[in-house]
Amino acid sequence: MAEKRSAGILLYRRVGGTTEVLLGHMGGPFWARKDAGAWSIPKGEYGPDEEPLAAARREFREELGLPVPAGELVGLGEVRQAGGKVVTVWALEGDLDPADVVPGTFAMEWPKGSGVVREFPELDRVGWFGLSDAGARIVAAQREFLARLEHLPG
Repeated sequence: MAEKRSAGILLYRRVGGTTEVLLGHMGGPFWARKDAGAWSIPKGEYGPDEEPLAAARREFREELGLPVPAGELVGLGEVRQAGGKVVTVWALEGDLDPADVVPGTFAMEWPKGSGVVREFPELDRVGWFGLSDAGARIVAAQREFLARLEHLPG
């Protein structure tokens, strides 16, 4: 079985000398009452026939319902999450209004074993966070991307 791979874009902006990042709170019933560790960089899985950067751009559009802002994408490398998935991320300086986000959806059986399939938003809310606050909220393995972003020149 091939290892699962995911790619995403970490949108960031500089506000009064502070760097803020755009994170999405994962949708669905498992994450509904969680905050710490329940936020993620907009990202998604891709297969062997898709380039990681193309997948990152596609997933940004699918998860946020908005085009990727114009600008230079800077590679932040990869990390392996606790479940074994390898995540590749690019940083992009830009801005968007979370109120404009129209999240994509996914279907799953809920409650489990009920035979009822329901749709849930991939991200149920999106927000801008300073790096320290983002670090407290983001999936643990993705904190490494925040550290790498902090060390980018500029």
